[in-house]
Amino acid sequence: MNVADLLIESYSRVPETAARVVAGLDEAALTYRPDPQANSISWLVWHLARGQDAQVADVAGTEQSWTIDGWAERAGLPFGPSDTGYGHTSEQVGQVRLDADLLLGYLDDVHRRTVEYLATLGPEDLDRVVDTSWDPPVTLGVRLVSIVDDDVAHLGQAAYLRGLIERR
Repeated sequence: MNVADLLIESYSRVPETAARVVAGLDEAALTYRPDPQANSISWLVWHLARGQDAQVADVAGTEQSWTIDGWAERAGLPFGPSDTGYGHTSEQVGQVRLDADLLLGYLDDVHRRTVEYLATLGPEDLDRVVDTSWDPPVTLGVRLVSIVDDDVAHLGQAAYLRGLIERR
């Protein structure tokens, strides 16, 4: 297995798991928050897709799917086009009320673009420094692992919320 195949395999688990987490959930379930400070499934899936979209587009030198493919307009959220949800307040989390079709459609589009980029990578690409604001500077390999790690963490949170909803 080469580097691109390994990364594609890792990233391909994200939309598959997200589809299982949101399957059959209505708006009430997708936006359920166990307390006013908690995130919802809708926010978690949107945020992980936005984070992947923004960060992969940055390292690939491309536009984000959110803006170039019209997802921002379809979602109609009251945030700027560069907003990924990082640092959102409880009120902002509550404003993300997206249905399963929109969430999964956007994530699938992000995934398609991510796979297109990952397929171009070889081992030598992973050592390229992509962020000098950290010590040590962040390489492409470290950034790509960080993105998928963040996605998996948010999917685990969303799956846990689904379990709470099903037991209510």
